[in-house]
Amino acid sequence: MKRIMGLTRYAVFVPAIASIIGALLLMAQGSWAMLMAVIDSVSNGYGLKETIVEVLTAVDAILLGTVLLVIGYGLYELFIDADLDVPQWLRVYDLDDLKSKLIGVVVAIVAVVFVGVFVDSNRASDVISYGVGAGALVVGLAIFAFATKKEK
Repeated sequence: MKRIMGLTRYAVFVPAIASIIGALLLMAQGSWAMLMAVIDSVSNGYGLKETIVEVLTAVDAILLGTVLLVIGYGLYELFIDADLDVPQWLRVYDLDDLKSKLIGVVVAIVAVVFVGVFVDSNRASDVISYGVGAGALVVGLAIFAFATKKEK
């Protein structure tokens, strides 16, 4: 029974690989969108506002891809192979490490989305409501990270 329980950790292999594949897809699409934003801006004479929205949309896809990559690597490191060759900043030793890395990337995505709304919005009430929502999310994540932080 102990051996069977030990082998169940390999069930995480499929979600880890799926996350990495999804990350690569989003990063490729975000890079393509960035290239198209440059082409559109130059060839169609897009204004600053349209260019900023297109660029931020592309960056958002790339950042979301980064989240999936961190999840994929983290799950693989935690459950399958702790000696995975990744940069030191991407090392995951426990679920708290994975959680803090994910919170950091989510905060970056929230900031990018908010800037996109800020640039694209014509009404101050939209900007305020999105800003309050984004701020509440970031504060909630900070409280969660602080409340669940384990002493090392």
